[in-house]
Amino acid sequence: MTERDGVNLTNLDQSLFDGSDATKGDLVEYLDAVHDRLITHLHDRPISVMRVLRGQEPFMQKNLPKYTPEWVPRVRHWAESSRREVTYGLCNDRRTLLWFANQRAIEYHAALVRAEHWDRPTHLIMDIDPPEGHPFAVAARAALLVRRALDELGMTGAVKTSGAKGLHIFVPLADGVGHEDVAAAQRALAVRAERLDPELATTAFIREDRGDKVFLDATRAGGATVVSVYSPRIRPGTPVSFPVPWDDLESVSPRDFTLRNASGLLDGKDPWADAMPVPQALDAGLVAEGHTIPVARVQAMHEGKRRKAAARKQAEE
Repeated sequence: MTERDGVNLTNLDQSLFDGSDATKGDLVEYLDAVHDRLITHLHDRPISVMRVLRGQEPFMQKNLPKYTPEWVPRVRHWAESSRREVTYGLCNDRRTLLWFANQRAIEYHAALVRAEHWDRPTHLIMDIDPPEGHPFAVAARAALLVRRALDELGMTGAVKTSGAKGLHIFVPLADGVGHEDVAAAQRALAVRAERLDPELATTAFIREDRGDKVFLDATRAGGATVVSVYSPRIRPGTPVSFPVPWDDLESVSPRDFTLRNASGLLDGKDPWADAMPVPQALDAGLVAEGHTIPVARVQAMHEGKRRKAAARKQAEE
């Protein structure tokens, strides 16, 4: 056992997870190496973490466990989905990050709000999700469609790998925009990007309806979270969510950024902060258009019920 910043670090030689090619010690060293930049983007944001305990499957943890030290910052909030109050951790300092690392918290998923302002989303998000078995290049091409749609609105954003197979586009927002308007703007932006190349991209929420197209997921709004930039992912090789310049998007792969090389690639800098534009006001026409587009999850629920009823009726005939 070793101690760092008042945190006892244990079992550092244990494998992180099957296929990680890394140990718990490697996780601690990486997170400590990037702690100042990672904390910058997690600060005051309620977080959910993905943990992998030895010999167990990964699991998402939102509620801080009862044994959490008192010095770990936290905020309590009523979760409508689970109908209970949740105590979220706030990763605001190096000591807290090291404590999470010792708990084998590998992925850090941040809320799109700050702890004291749950009603004020800070970013518009577009999640670019390529179909299984297709190269990352198709996700890059779809992300560039979103960039074109933003350009036409006089807006701009920053892009990063998700650390899995896709991309995340972040557009920082001026203060005062509510969740419903941001969600509407995301729906409309996705539809506008889809129109630019409907053979490449789709907004179809039901997976079977997407075919071989890239899904423009506009549902990261309200109480949603997004994996933080510089967060490792529980994937083979332990990739890291990493910023990418727009001009380099078609020449990289998510596998280029891993637990082993990401801190060296940063070279002491914070390219995510450097790439992030200033907060922007939402285009009123975009918001108005979005409010005419059905909410994807609700639409998918109704469509699912309709299809089940149709299949049941066909089976009875």
